[in-house]
Amino acid sequence: MDSNKFSAQVERFEVVETGRRRRWTDDEKLKIVLESLQAPRAVSSTARRYGISRSLLLTWRRSFGTRTSEQTQPAFVPAMVMPDPPSAPSVALAGPAGGRMEIVVGKACRVIVDAGVDMTALSRVLDLLERR
Repeated sequence: MDSNKFSAQVERFEVVETGRRRRWTDDEKLKIVLESLQAPRAVSSTARRYGISRSLLLTWRRSFGTRTSEQTQPAFVPAMVMPDPPSAPSVALAGPAGGRMEIVVGKACRVIVDAGVDMTALSRVLDLLERR
């Protein structure tokens, strides 16, 4: 048996430094965000170019107030309050409005109108019913 296989000695010990967290200034973030807005679907490629995650870039975009076309939200529209236009004087009917008239055309048609009915419109309706 070889004693090296089961020994607890460490022959090589290496510390891999992943580096400290990168700090991006607001100007650098804005530059990256503006670059990601240059073309549609440029978020992933821009994030890869700068070595950041796509979600971080989208967070920066939201913090700078930019939105993608899929995320557009309805905006408020300015409203103006206008005074009501002056109303036209009401026209009183010439005759009494309380009468009713029933007109029977054939076996299946019956027309009931008030006394204030427009006579030209009524005559057109009656003509159409007679032709049927």
